[in-house]
Amino acid sequence: MTGRKARRWVGLALLCALMLATVVPAWGAGVSTSTMDIWLSLDEPTAYVDGKKETLETPGVLKDGKDRFVPIKYLGDKMGIDVKYNAKTKRVEIGTPRAKIEVDSDNKAVYINGVYIVFDTVARLFNDKLMVKESWLFDFFGAKYTFNAEQKRLEITYVKRPPSRVNEQGKSRPIARFTFGKPTYKIGEPVQYIDLSYSPDAEGLVYEWDGKEEAFFTAGKHLVTLKVKDGHGLVSDKYTRYVEVANDVMYKSPMDFKLHTYPLQSLIKTNWTEVYAYFNDLPAFEKRVTEKRDRKLLVSDSPETFDAKGILYADKVNGKARLYADHMNGMDETVQFVIMATNPGTKPVTIKTTNKGEVYPSIYANLIGHEASVEFLLQEPHAEELVIPPGQSRVYVQMPDFLPGQGVNVIYDVETDGIIEFSFMAMDAVIESPISTYPLLYKMLPNDQHIRGTFDVTEKRWDIDASSFTKSTRLIFGDNEYDVWQAGVDPTRQQMTVYDDGNYGVVYKIHSDKPRKMAILLQARGGPFKGPLKINGEFVLAPPSGVITAFETVQILARTTGNEPSLDIEFTPPAGSAFPMNLIFYPLD
Repeated sequence: MTGRKARRWVGLALLCALMLATVVPAWGAGVSTSTMDIWLSLDEPTAYVDGKKETLETPGVLKDGKDRFVPIKYLGDKMGIDVKYNAKTKRVEIGTPRAKIEVDSDNKAVYINGVYIVFDTVARLFNDKLMVKESWLFDFFGAKYTFNAEQKRLEITYVKRPPSRVNEQGKSRPIARFTFGKPTYKIGEPVQYIDLSYSPDAEGLVYEWDGKEEAFFTAGKHLVTLKVKDGHGLVSDKYTRYVEVANDVMYKSPMDFKLHTYPLQSLIKTNWTEVYAYFNDLPAFEKRVTEKRDRKLLVSDSPETFDAKGILYADKVNGKARLYADHMNGMDETVQFVIMATNPGTKPVTIKTTNKGEVYPSIYANLIGHEASVEFLLQEPHAEELVIPPGQSRVYVQMPDFLPGQGVNVIYDVETDGIIEFSFMAMDAVIESPISTYPLLYKMLPNDQHIRGTFDVTEKRWDIDASSFTKSTRLIFGDNEYDVWQAGVDPTRQQMTVYDDGNYGVVYKIHSDKPRKMAILLQARGGPFKGPLKINGEFVLAPPSGVITAFETVQILARTTGNEPSLDIEFTPPAGSAFPMNLIFYPLD
């Protein structure tokens, strides 16, 4: 073999080596010696192998036009790639997992599974050293590799796959492998785990990690191990590596990490230690309260679960009102729910509906409150009108039949141009015309200590200053101290003072100018919670599915950047949810 041929043979051998590499960014000192990390510098004759600097005879990465090329001889030596010269064919033969490659240096040709490829399309000679296209790494070996544009280097991880061990049925045990995204992490920095595990039989795997954390909060080396199992129950050997964590701090605690990095709407589980450390006895914002009293609020929630047919609540309206009802069928028969409108005067009265939230009967109390609140907060335009003749009654609302155990939550904003008495009623399901039987069923059901009454406030605006607070601060809803329950009357019982426990039917509007950078969290305190909020005009469901249980989870509702001109939150207490409830504002520094 001539000297020129020998040099080409060596270069082409390294071409094969590169293609055999499994290339993924991998870091950290592992127990196995089969993983190698290689950095090749762009246009510089330097390389780093497992963190140790080496000098090359060629650039680590050669840029030629749009393509990048790497030194095959060097990579072949490091990776131990088997490259053979066939004296008969005078070609270098390279066996790869995906193809058989032959390189004819005399005729400047490359053959891939016998298909001719022009040499110049995949290789370059630099000072008589062979450089090949980096794309071959993936094309022929399924290798992953990363070019770090900021550091101007190609980052390669090579993992030699051990021989498969086959069971009696000819099935091979899977191989557990992984690496990390970079050599060291800060305290609280998210750790990137790169999975390199595989099954020789190309089967899906089940993963069993030990020591794997999203981030680590003490400096030093942290042991992480992995085992995988395939569909036949065959289990890999345990694979172990160390995460190295420096003394620099990104996030100081697991909770701080989660509140900074978890996706919006995430539910974060909390134990009592975390509740006391992060969410208990927090200061509350000072607030300037403005109440809207231009609309009556009629709340029919008692008896909440009725066991007889009759009148659930009734009162007169002249002008603007909000009708709010939440009831469950506690009977063993199907009934219907009706809101009857009666005109006691001598002139026709028109009822105009301007907003509504309603839901079909369901057995899920949290669901019906949530769905009705969503529709009501949508505030879609309505122009429905109903004329009530003098001295007569008309059905304002007739819901689908309630089966035993089902309930509804309805909310209606109405405007009348005269006096109308609204009666919330549970009636026999077989009645086709509730109007004809209305006088016969005019029997008020006894109160069961739930809410029943008429109140003056339907909207509360809280102006707060969320621009410069430095520790977690909260808003409290429905506790009767920070957020006092409003008082009203119940004309059906001649009771002068009743209370809207939880302020159901009230819409809260919270406003702050120039909010600071922060996370906004929801914490249930009185019991299960499920309901919507609007934050700067966008709906947020708390939670997206299921319920938030008291003190067991917090939900990340939103984050602000510190550049928003204002923060506006709109909320109404959903039926079926328990109060008090906290909105917590957590500074993100």
